[in-house]
Formats: sequence, C-alpha cells, structure tokens
Amino acid sequence: MTVSTTLVAAPFFQELVEWLPRHDEPARPLVALSTITADGYPDTRHVLLSEFDETGFYFHTDARSRKIAQLTTAPRASFAVAWPELGRQLVVLGDTEPAPVSEAQRAYANRSPYLKTLAWLNSAEFAVLPLEERVEAWRTFDEEHQSDSLLPPATWAGILLRPTRVTLWHAHPATASQRLEYTLEAEGTWASSILPG
Repeated sequence: MTVSTTLVAAPFFQELVEWLPRHDEPARPLVALSTITADGYPDTRHVLLSEFDETGFYFHTDARSRKIAQLTTAPRASFAVAWPELGRQLVVLGDTEPAPVSEAQRAYANRSPYLKTLAWLNSAEFAVLPLEERVEAWRTFDEEHQSDSLLPPATWAGILLRPTRVTLWHAHPATASQRLEYTLEAEGTWASSILPG
C-alpha cells in the first residue's frame, strides 16, 4: 500500500512533531527497527531515526547491510522508540522504499563527525581488524578528512518508511496507560482506536 495523502493530514501528526526532534537537532532518537528475514522471522536492531516529515520516517545505513538486503526482498518494516521518563512510546509499521538522494545527502550532512566517519569505515573488513589497527585507521582517516566537507560514501543508503499503522502510547502516574492507534485505510484516511496500555 502507498500512502495517498501526506501525514500532515493525519490526526497524530502534530503529536509526532512534539515528540520527535527537528531535522537540525544533532541528537537523533534510537529506535528498534524490525525487518523480515528470508525465513519469515523478525530481525531487530537499533538504528538512528534520521528524519521525519509529511511523507514518513527516514533512517540510513550501509547498503551492504543485512537490513538493506531484507528490505529489498520484503519492503516492510516496523520500529519502536520509548521515552520512559516522559511516559511515551511510539510504534510504527509500514512499507519501505529507497529515500530520495537529496534527503540522504541532507541527513548525512547533519550527522556528527563520528557518524560521518563511521559511514566510510564501517565495513566487514574493518570490523575484523584488531582493536589497535581499527583505532589507528580511524585516526588516520580523521586526520586526512575534514568531517564538515565529507560527502556520503557510495554505500550510504537511505530508507523511507511510509506508515500504515502508528501507535502512540501514553502513560500517566495516576492511572493505567493508554494506546491511541491509527490505521491507514484503502482510501487514504486514518481510522483510530483506543487500546489498553
């Protein structure tokens, strides 16, 4: 299913704007992203949620990664992120597709110097090096490159997740928690329901 309307029209959009950081804020939410293996099992790992806009949710990773291989075969995913201290949890399920090149470049430019270097060096070959060699290779790379002028490597891959279900969990110290769940219907409207926490 493809979202036929922008998320701006969704009843939960403003709440997401309040919960999620602006694109230019360096601290990004760490989300548990689940994809589907060839055997049909969920495969979960943590990634940074790079951006969120009226189209959907974006994350970025290495094009050689297992998650990209899985999304190529089965372009569906979900993620969850919690803010326990605020009594909030967000769960999103939907369809995925490659992010536009311009968005991927913008997201890379907003990454910290460490994460920019990581995108260049985080390979299977690098991972198996002894610690001393990895530290030295990292130091050498940083000395030879200015992070603010680095461009994304060819292996930098962006993914757009277009939601088909969004669940917002609200806790309250004086009563039971509550979930507000929104499901995208065929005509592009969002059906809502209230569920126990």
